[in-house]
Amino acid sequence: MTSEPTLTLRPGRDRSVVRRHPWIFSGGVARVTGDPAPGDTVLVRSAEGAALGRAAYSPRSQLVARLWTFDADEAVDEAMLAGRVAAAAGRRAGLAARTDGVRLVFAESDGLPGVVADRFGDHVVVELTAAGADRWRDALADAFAALPGVAGVYERSDAAVRSKEGLAERTGLLRGAEPPELVTIVEDGRSYLVDVRRGHKTGFYLDQRDARAAVQALAAGRRVLDAFAYTGGFSVAAAVGGATEVVTVDSSAPSLALAAQNLARNGADGGGLCEADAFAELRRRRDAGERFDLIVLDPPKLAARADQVDKASRAYKDANRVALGLLNPGGLLATFSCSGAVDDALFQKILFGAALDARSDARIVRRFHQAEDHPVALTFPEASYLKGLLLQVG
Repeated sequence: MTSEPTLTLRPGRDRSVVRRHPWIFSGGVARVTGDPAPGDTVLVRSAEGAALGRAAYSPRSQLVARLWTFDADEAVDEAMLAGRVAAAAGRRAGLAARTDGVRLVFAESDGLPGVVADRFGDHVVVELTAAGADRWRDALADAFAALPGVAGVYERSDAAVRSKEGLAERTGLLRGAEPPELVTIVEDGRSYLVDVRRGHKTGFYLDQRDARAAVQALAAGRRVLDAFAYTGGFSVAAAVGGATEVVTVDSSAPSLALAAQNLARNGADGGGLCEADAFAELRRRRDAGERFDLIVLDPPKLAARADQVDKASRAYKDANRVALGLLNPGGLLATFSCSGAVDDALFQKILFGAALDARSDARIVRRFHQAEDHPVALTFPEASYLKGLLLQVG
């Protein structure tokens, strides 16, 4: 009889698993028996032989295993995965009153390591970034397809991080109907077009839902600059909120083209579109003497790893220093970092330095974090990545 594939930890290296953290790094592994393939389920044991749970095995990654369950008696199978998908979707049911664009599954925080799934209307877009998630692709596709009202499940597993798991990029239809070229969602009464096939990540940044609502509430009577605008999520919110003018800056022509459509479908003027590098455009407008009443800075991830934090910190500081110099007295700066390697305390320190250099008397009037459908498990603080501050200048 073949023994069950087992991963045994080194002495003293079981503490994080006992504390229900789902990651096991290669340095903590004493041995692996049973010859599991990438993505296979392994029983995790302490050095003393105690069964600690079951994990997805990924021998090509430094993150060699991710715990599916901390109950060694729980089977990892189609029924378990379907149950977790259904439970995660159920926890988001309350958002239906606000939007039909929702993150259904947020990886480890929903007990599904390496699985991200966003629902846009009646289409689900899935991103699988780990070997275990990849191994269970069909079961996960079936689980998402079985959710009420889902017409199709589309895969966007094209993130570079898959290479760390020895996985090739994959995109395409998994179940049901192909998504249209542009999927329509409604958020807090605003309408957005989402390119789920070619857009960033799964097509739209659902994590900024609460910040967009705040910008809409603040925009009335203000001249607004939306930098790193992507497809105009904040620009639309500002326009709908009654901004006197919205300037939308992004370096991507296709993204700006979609931003123009999003503005138009919400009855807003798209005349403020500007295709440019946002860092350079901020400086150009400051040097030209322009002023705004509300600026949104939502750059892409600038630090994916710890060794990139110093360079990212300089970039964040530069952009915010210039933005503060573009504000009228009493103006507002909504500024964000989606770099998990830059924590809240460091981000605030960066902004302190930016304000000091800009000779700006700025104060924090609100803090932002990722929307509620991007929860952070207390045992997995790494799930907290988005942070933002609303600053007001004197």
